[in-house]
Amino acid sequence: MSETAVTAVVERLRELLDGPGREAEATMLRDGWRAALPQLHELRNEVKRIGAWAPHLPVAHGGLGLSLVEFARVSEVLGRSPIGHWLCNCQAPDIGNMELLHTHASAELQTRWLSPLMHGEIRSCFAMTEPEHAGSNPVWMSTTAIADGDSYVITGHKWFTTGADGAAFTIVMAVTDPDAAPHKRASMILVPMDTPGFSIVQNINVMGERGGDHHSHAEVRFDGVRVSMTHRIGGEGEGFALAQARLGPGRVHHCMRWIGICERAFDLMCTRAVQRELSPGEPLARRETVQHWVAESRAEIDSARLLVLEAAEVLDSRGPLGAREQISAIKFHTAAVLQRVLDRSIQVHGALGLTDATPLALWWAHERGARIYDGPDEVHKQSLGRAILKRYAAR
Repeated sequence: MSETAVTAVVERLRELLDGPGREAEATMLRDGWRAALPQLHELRNEVKRIGAWAPHLPVAHGGLGLSLVEFARVSEVLGRSPIGHWLCNCQAPDIGNMELLHTHASAELQTRWLSPLMHGEIRSCFAMTEPEHAGSNPVWMSTTAIADGDSYVITGHKWFTTGADGAAFTIVMAVTDPDAAPHKRASMILVPMDTPGFSIVQNINVMGERGGDHHSHAEVRFDGVRVSMTHRIGGEGEGFALAQARLGPGRVHHCMRWIGICERAFDLMCTRAVQRELSPGEPLARRETVQHWVAESRAEIDSARLLVLEAAEVLDSRGPLGAREQISAIKFHTAAVLQRVLDRSIQVHGALGLTDATPLALWWAHERGARIYDGPDEVHKQSLGRAILKRYAAR
């Protein structure tokens, strides 16, 4: 897509989110996601009308066919609202599952599951993390998929399965060959949620909030779940490789969404600073501390954006393996910028920042996980530092 066309999509989405989208956002913050669904579905129809649906998908599948760099720009403007990505059907974990199914699933799975997912008719979830094992070590898991004739029988325990409540299917990582090398033991398998033996144990309370619908982080069980081997995505033992391929672009998606959140938080902070008076004629904006927060936030957001766009370019040109260092850098750097900017904005708002009158409190609760999911910051820092020092040692 041309630069002009991408800019036009970004501006149309900004107008939608800053206009009618604000009313739906307010309903969601006040009354919850389900209460806002009628408004959200109307806005989804408007997204389709203005030609901004599924920006990550190929044109042949009803999307915009954007490159990762182009999608990063769209993702930033969508990140300005908690409802943004859902309106365009590019929310996690669905976007990652679409990419997996589009590139590695059979024609049968694509027809049955990918097509309705791309059209926004169903939702999905992704089951990898286990409560018994550290999520930072994705090759260590106990969930198994044992071959039995032309089927797999899956047994295991997962949690933080995002979006499980109301999803039509999950993609589960399970060990199919425990005797293989660590990175070749697991496979990815699609499991319809109504398959006997699958159950949602609970929606996990996160930062005091019990999520529901697409906001859920569920604990789930697979008790002898039987599915056909045709439900496997990719080859047997390719689960880890597919997860890494999925997570590379996913981290760019997350980081640009976080930058969108930062920009909205920055707008709110500056608006509050010039409007809120400590005494008559004495706005917060005159305080040196607030001026420093504004300056630091502006510099940090802009630098993070450039870093993420560079990573997207490298990922587009070299693939996930060639962009490993850039992906690690943006993951921990952007997550830290997000937390600092949100904290400053809440502080400028005072007690108001703790309420649901703005999206700041929701983001503070939901996005603290930015430093944990998709690999803890400490793991990414260690990985990047080790790679850099290895090159120096080789000299």
